[in-house]
Amino acid sequence: MSIPFLYRRLAYVALNVSDLQRSKLFYRDMMGLDVSGEDEGRSVAMRCDTHAMSLALYQSESVGLRRVGFQLASLEDLHKAREFFCSKGLDVWDVPESEKPFLKIDQAFRVLEPETGITFEFFDNMIEPGEAFVPRLAKIQRLGHVVIRTTRLDECWASLAENFGLLPSDYVVDKAVWARCYPNPLHHSFALVGSEEDGLHHVNFMVSELDDVGRARNRLLDAGVEIVFGPGRHKPSGSVFLYFLDPDGMTAEFSFGMEEFPVEGARQPRMLENSARTMDLWGGRPKPQFSNKGVIAGPDK
Repeated sequence: MSIPFLYRRLAYVALNVSDLQRSKLFYRDMMGLDVSGEDEGRSVAMRCDTHAMSLALYQSESVGLRRVGFQLASLEDLHKAREFFCSKGLDVWDVPESEKPFLKIDQAFRVLEPETGITFEFFDNMIEPGEAFVPRLAKIQRLGHVVIRTTRLDECWASLAENFGLLPSDYVVDKAVWARCYPNPLHHSFALVGSEEDGLHHVNFMVSELDDVGRARNRLLDAGVEIVFGPGRHKPSGSVFLYFLDPDGMTAEFSFGMEEFPVEGARQPRMLENSARTMDLWGGRPKPQFSNKGVIAGPDK
């Protein structure tokens, strides 16, 4: 490891949406997240696991990725991370105190990833509500991963590896990198896909049963939600997937199953074929609307 700190998990993703109420109802009633906090007309916090928030929605004129939040292994790791980012000359700033009650976090800072333009947020802990999250529509386990589109794949990956310590699990030359945040075992918490435009690719939520994917397909179709890819199975990660569009046309995913890596003795990243079969071993093809909506908002100060 070239970085002096350890990750715990991908904690939450923040999205800018054009109609806050409409998006809240979609993620609650179609996907099964619970509302855990709300700043009327401005933002909504939603959860899908033991923690207070997995998804934050913000009213905005421009839809897309606002920021990505990571929980580090300890407060000591948080301090080490900040010192490391500052030593690299990255743009680092405190999370405003006024935002912390909504985010349910304490000590935290944000840093601008210079190549992708993404605001990453780092903190050591998040409130765990006394009331357990009880799955209603789908047995969601967690927020799984965030994937972006980039016109500068090599430069972006070099920065994420060197400055943020992400480890490659699999890659396709000149096309994609799937990366994990050590020592978290999941095959990928973040990924890059080469594209003609920069932007959000998709946001994933992992479910605990294969039947959840099938039930979600029928529930979404019955509600008129557009399914843009799947069901199918990815070569990287081995996940069974279903991609669909949220009310703003941004792509969301339910997936079941994922390869996990040991802390020590992990396999080397595989160089996968640049083919449709790599993305779907069952031979499916995505619709044109798949993963082409959502800008990267830039510094969230």
